[in-house]
Amino acid sequence: MTNTKKKKIVLTGGGTAGHVTPNIALLPHLKEAGYEVTYIGSVNGIEKELVRDCGIRYVGVPTGKLRRYFDLKNFTDPFRVAGGFLKARRFLKKYRPDVVFSKGGFVSVPVVRAAAALKIPCVIHESDMTPGLANRLCFKAADKVCCNFPETVEKLPKGKAVLTGTPIREELFTGSRQEGLRICGFTDSASKPVLMVMGGSQGALSVNEAVRRHLDDLLPDFNIVHLCGAGKYDDSKEGIAGYKQFEYVKEDLKHLFAAADVIVSRAGANAIFEILALQKPNLLIPLSIGTRGDQILNARSFEAQGFSQVLVESEEEGILDRKLVSTVRELYHNRDKYIEAMAGAGQQGSISTIMGLLNDLADK
Repeated sequence: MTNTKKKKIVLTGGGTAGHVTPNIALLPHLKEAGYEVTYIGSVNGIEKELVRDCGIRYVGVPTGKLRRYFDLKNFTDPFRVAGGFLKARRFLKKYRPDVVFSKGGFVSVPVVRAAAALKIPCVIHESDMTPGLANRLCFKAADKVCCNFPETVEKLPKGKAVLTGTPIREELFTGSRQEGLRICGFTDSASKPVLMVMGGSQGALSVNEAVRRHLDDLLPDFNIVHLCGAGKYDDSKEGIAGYKQFEYVKEDLKHLFAAADVIVSRAGANAIFEILALQKPNLLIPLSIGTRGDQILNARSFEAQGFSQVLVESEEEGILDRKLVSTVRELYHNRDKYIEAMAGAGQQGSISTIMGLLNDLADK
């Protein structure tokens, strides 16, 4: 009688929803392949909340941010990172997973480095065109580095880079347009297309404000569903016909996507790859102030590939007020061109590619 040992995998990543949702997208495929799955995240990070309902074990470790600017926390966070490494190492040594998959964020650094110290194979995934600091600190420890953009491959260690695209949650493809319209209370859908505005998991203040300032210009042409972010709901706009706000949507997101005819979004990698997979004409307004510019690069790549229109706030003062309405109208008018370009995109099949890498390393 053959004794088949169940394979074990540790997933890690956190700090923002974008460092967690691709891991969640992999879960059904890992379970189908027979993996026992454990998630290592920070003690109280957003990843703990997002993973809570997934039915897998969660292990919290201390973590700290590795900053490239002065902050008093720079004196204490290295000790938290060291504590995270020690706790992750103790757990991994006892649990002995066959492979680790990391989606990045600073919580992943001690986990990946601890796994490498124990000679546990690791696959990491970089979402943005230019690798972030946390992932760069893990390159040496990783066996394979997955990425989303062809331009990123040359920035990664030779022999480790694999162009995969981002894992997309399969449930997003199962939405009902009619259910999405019902949730929003849009009764005139036959005459008006639906504009969906997304600011990311944290919301986008400038985009939120610009959309709300121009409701009188947009509502004659569009019904608007606005995912505005936690704490950014505007009570003064409650009850406006054709305008529906949500701070955050989870189970019903697939229906809202199905109802959307065009989308306005930030340019976080996971969001834009979901939009690409669903082939929704989109206007990207990348986060450009106080960042390393990764969203601008993401957006420009999608623009060059014909997937998106782009407005960059930092390029022209007041650009959102001057061009938001006309650009959304132009986008909708030319929607078929964008849909055709997205239909021919090469970044498809990411889950099967990543599963292949994980299985190869786990079986060694």
